[in-house]
Amino acid sequence: MRTFRVILKYTYFALYNIFIKNFPSSNSPASIGSRLRIFFLRPFLDHAGQNVNIQPGVYLHPLWNISIGNNSGIGANSYISATDKVEIGNDVLIGPGLFVYTANHETRRGTPIIQQKMISAPIRIGNDVWIGTRVTILPGVTIGDGAVIGAGAVVTKNVDPFTIVGGVPATKIGERK
Repeated sequence: MRTFRVILKYTYFALYNIFIKNFPSSNSPASIGSRLRIFFLRPFLDHAGQNVNIQPGVYLHPLWNISIGNNSGIGANSYISATDKVEIGNDVLIGPGLFVYTANHETRRGTPIIQQKMISAPIRIGNDVWIGTRVTILPGVTIGDGAVIGAGAVVTKNVDPFTIVGGVPATKIGERK
């Protein structure tokens, strides 16, 4: 019975990747494409809240390390590599082309990079956060509630609540009032 479940699980996931992942949809959690995507992903995710909107082309792996809160959306063609936990809060708006990485190579001298260990750390995105298009978030980052991340930013350090950041690396450029 266990072997059958495993085969069924991987068949289900293959169907998602082949057919459902790129099914077109409008930018609404009520669209048929978004509803199909969350229907196929929900059994594998650590948590998926209500009204979750996952746009076409979103790559999430491994799914069991990813938690998505209520009324949150992930923009088209985003990539979340969750070697460690990725927590996305409630009411989060993520633009297209997000890159999230919970692991990175060590960078010690004296050992070739290719021989160095991977280091991983969780990423937490708070509630009521807006992440612009083509943002990269690196391991160990916490983005506070109400923060705004400008388009194209590379977030290497924690972002305080209600702070607006942008640039490479991301730095404070303002605050939400």
